[in-house]
Amino acid sequence: MISSIKHFPSSFTSTDFLRKKHSITRQQFSPLPIIKNVHNGFPNQSFSSQKPLHVASIENLAISNKTQQRKTECQAYEADRSRPLDINIDLPDEEARLVAAKRIKIGIYFATWWALNVVFNIYNKKVLNAFPFPWLTSTLSLAAGSLMMLISWATRVADAPKTDFEFWKTLFPVAVAHTIGHVAATVSMSKVAVSFTHIIKSGEPAFSVLVSRFLLGEAFPLPVYLSLLPIIGGCALSAVTELNFNMTGFMGAMISNLAFVFRNIFSKKGMKGNSVSGMNYYACLSMLSLLILTPFAIAVEGPQLWAVGWQKAVSQIGPNFVWWVVAQSVFYHLYNQVSYMSLDQISPLTFSIGNTMKRISVIVSSIIIFHTPVQPVNALGAAIAILGTFLYSQAKQ
Repeated sequence: MISSIKHFPSSFTSTDFLRKKHSITRQQFSPLPIIKNVHNGFPNQSFSSQKPLHVASIENLAISNKTQQRKTECQAYEADRSRPLDINIDLPDEEARLVAAKRIKIGIYFATWWALNVVFNIYNKKVLNAFPFPWLTSTLSLAAGSLMMLISWATRVADAPKTDFEFWKTLFPVAVAHTIGHVAATVSMSKVAVSFTHIIKSGEPAFSVLVSRFLLGEAFPLPVYLSLLPIIGGCALSAVTELNFNMTGFMGAMISNLAFVFRNIFSKKGMKGNSVSGMNYYACLSMLSLLILTPFAIAVEGPQLWAVGWQKAVSQIGPNFVWWVVAQSVFYHLYNQVSYMSLDQISPLTFSIGNTMKRISVIVSSIIIFHTPVQPVNALGAAIAILGTFLYSQAKQ
């Protein structure tokens, strides 16, 4: 509790003050300092105290030459039957703890994102090797995610988003681009190695700059353009030296890059000021993409081909094939959901760097698991392309 002693105008001079000051007897130190005889020392004072006071500071000890008056403000606090101790205790900085907690949270997001992506790519490739129907595989991935989120909303595990017609209208072009990019990437992985698909997909920044420059008229600093050289050169070197090169697989990865660039552009334009969380945004995107993709998947491949291919896969692999399909569908949704959730916590630059590191983990793990033959020149091209992607993310900040 802060108390205050205020001195009202008095009529003594500075010499009187000095004389009274010297006449005050020094008190012995007491652990319980009690202010006594205040009325005797300074007449006409207004003071009241029910507890001992410790004087913290005295200010404005100035005496005016014109009025021979002074005003003194004395700040004190209640001693509460004990003398205050001068102890320096270092309390934890709340802001520092919050920053550390956020970094740990982002680290968990990244580790989960990379792990889920690696698991998805492994099971996705296993399914496509035994069941080469990328359109149905893509549809099942979107269907699994949509079903999971509908159950989450119905059971109130997650809060359902509040959307309107305008939201779905702005989401539609994003869903179209997302559908094309998803199917094209799956087609690519059904024809070539997982590592090769992701090496080509590491060239997405080059598409982003070219589309933004020539279609949107957006200008970039010189370091951004220079960073495209190792990206393009590394991807080209990997493509030329790929042992199992397939044009359909190569074009699928390139189309996927272009589609995801437009997805990002439409998403930025349509979601400004929208309050839907990253998790719910991706859930709505999956549902709308599922509606778009399903009729095309039926038209391109069809139930008859699916039935024949499914029986063949089950006869060759056994019941584990069903688990592979479920795993690749569930993990596809989970890794994308975590990536969109991380966007709520980090900057686009940090996300871009994390995406680059994700591709490295996928490329390395797929080469080890599938025993993909890699020539030294092919590995060099991949390293150059990934380095260029990292330089691009740094140049664009």
